[in-house]
Amino acid sequence: MKTFAVPTREEVTTTNQEIFDNLKKSLGFVPNLYATMAYSTNGLAKFLAYQNAKTSLSNREKEAVNLIVSQVNECIYCLSAHTTIGKMNGFTDEQILDLRRGKSENPKLNALVKLAADITRSKGKANEELVSGFYEQGYTNENLIDLILLISDKTAMNYTHNLTQIPVDFPVAPAL
Repeated sequence: MKTFAVPTREEVTTTNQEIFDNLKKSLGFVPNLYATMAYSTNGLAKFLAYQNAKTSLSNREKEAVNLIVSQVNECIYCLSAHTTIGKMNGFTDEQILDLRRGKSENPKLNALVKLAADITRSKGKANEELVSGFYEQGYTNENLIDLILLISDKTAMNYTHNLTQIPVDFPVAPAL
């Protein structure tokens, strides 16, 4: 398999250099996975616009989905990044591990995580009981569409890391 090096600022287009500068200003660094997307002239900007688009899901719901999708797709980079971000959104270490196991003590979050895991595993052919349970917890059609879009966002990142195997630059998530 081809070895991927994380491109430096000097190795990417001027458009991507500006994005690197903005990421460094807002995050304090350029995450390796974002930098790797800068191999594409337009990929990084396109992905960040998609990832940062408005959604009907809360930040905690988004992180729960990011964790379970990354677990299903076996992406250690995204598990590590979203463990850190999950903590920033108020999840405890144990809650994060439970989300990665596909469960939550919160009934609404539990329905969301179970459906997200099933959608990811089944390639969109979700179990009807899980879909019904999602709606029974108060989720809407808008939430379902936003969930599908979030799964696709996270799957793209999972696949990018799983194929490139660039170094994880977050504290590494513990194994389950």
